[in-house]
Amino acid sequence: MPGAPAGSRAPAAGKGSKGPDDINGDGYRDFMVSVPGGEHMAVLYGSAKGLDPSTRTVYRRRDLGLPDPPKGSDAGGGAAPDTVADLDGDGFPDFVTTAGDKYVKTRSDADYRTAPYVTWGGPGGPTAKGGASAVRLPAGASRLGLSYVVRGDFDGDGHHDLAGLARTELTLGDETPLVVLYGPFTRSGVPARTDTGLRLPEDGELVVDALDPSGKPRATSLLLHELNDGEQSGNILYPARPGSGLSANGKQLRAGNSHAFGDFDGDGLRDVAVGDDGGHNDEPDSDTTSPEVVGSLDVYPGSGGEPVKYPLPEVPEGAGTDYGPGGFVAADPDGDGRDGILVATYEGATLIDGDKRTPVQRNVRKGPAKWRHTRPAGAADFDGDGKDELILNWAYGQLFGTYGEDPTHWWITDGTTSRDKAAFAATGLVPHAS
Repeated sequence: MPGAPAGSRAPAAGKGSKGPDDINGDGYRDFMVSVPGGEHMAVLYGSAKGLDPSTRTVYRRRDLGLPDPPKGSDAGGGAAPDTVADLDGDGFPDFVTTAGDKYVKTRSDADYRTAPYVTWGGPGGPTAKGGASAVRLPAGASRLGLSYVVRGDFDGDGHHDLAGLARTELTLGDETPLVVLYGPFTRSGVPARTDTGLRLPEDGELVVDALDPSGKPRATSLLLHELNDGEQSGNILYPARPGSGLSANGKQLRAGNSHAFGDFDGDGLRDVAVGDDGGHNDEPDSDTTSPEVVGSLDVYPGSGGEPVKYPLPEVPEGAGTDYGPGGFVAADPDGDGRDGILVATYEGATLIDGDKRTPVQRNVRKGPAKWRHTRPAGAADFDGDGKDELILNWAYGQLFGTYGEDPTHWWITDGTTSRDKAAFAATGLVPHAS
């Protein structure tokens, strides 16, 4: 397991860059990790030698200048941002956090408004000087606000945008308004324009294609993952096109709780993979997952052709759980421009790159045997060599430290090899590095 030296140092101030995850603007991608307990968020900084866990900044609520939550409520108690995005285009990403800011009387009761607040970035990272700026919302969403926001570039103009589901008092025929806030934003939190015309058929999880890590403009599509109670649920894709934004005509995809956007066939177009994460509703006779969904994933090509189905690695005998092994990550560890799909297994992960399959795992000797597998948590190029490092994590128990204060252990791998470029443990107080 990773060790934990106590030392840490502040990052060097950068001059700004186009990278959407380069927090200090020095030209290298950085890594954001929520510390167990949800009260802190840490940034670990990239460099020419890769991710350096000893160079880090820990952000608490007061460090982000967020408003105090309404008295007597637990709204907005944590400091972990929803996302980071360079909303004003100055070369330094900003932290965007949904926070409760006031009580609102509704027709039946009292509720509290939740809205995105921006802590503006700079050469030393985000600063609370002057307090966070409330994002101005359109009239249809300003009363109760948004549940949370995701980032994207939905019209492909190179400016970072935000999107979120509006909280409303009325049921609009089981539809939920999607609020799209287009950049650039002013330092007062005012977007260049807004759009509330897209009505999603129901509430659910918003999954957005990644911004290009180089900063090159590309339109990011959006996936609505439908609600579920542990079973594999449906997905609707809303394609984005440069200049026109998100399509109002959603495309129904297969059921599956794992998703990843990437260029999986190497044709230069963005594809989306959807598949089985292994989770199942454990209530008697409640899981109606079809045989076509179990143990497989489908890649929907950006060209619009028929989806390509891939079998997932088989579950070792006796290792399966109701929660499944985890999700999917798009990764290009060899730097050839074609993404593979890093899928979670009960023995770590497997990179599916066309017909090639490469296992990736780290040994854990704590806890019950069936919970000793690390999980894929991301992939990124922290040293700027054009090849992705893989991000694996592990925490005690089947819920991976989702609840409680157990440490989460992280490995930043040297591609698919057994070597690590960095490893560290995040605890309920601060992330310790090794």
